[in-house]
Amino acid sequence: MKSALVNKNDLVDAVAEATQLTKADAGRAVDALFQAISDSLSKGAEVRVVGFGSFGVSHRKAREGRNPRTGEKINMPASKSPKFKAGKGLKDAVQ
Repeated sequence: MKSALVNKNDLVDAVAEATQLTKADAGRAVDALFQAISDSLSKGAEVRVVGFGSFGVSHRKAREGRNPRTGEKINMPASKSPKFKAGKGLKDAVQ
């Protein structure tokens, strides 16, 4: 990897090099992985990759907040957002 910022093209290049796939095939593999994770999360499933981490959905309750510009009270609806928790293998690799 070239820099501190890694984008999708960098990931595709790394997969192509590691697997000796063409860049087009590696790109489809990376896209398929992201799509499979997204599809699973949208169905409410958790995705666990042993040694890497777990993807899940975080649920946030509806609440009352304030507009920072005006101080006016606003109602914030319930929401869902993706979350990621690193596994031991990834934590160890970063150390």
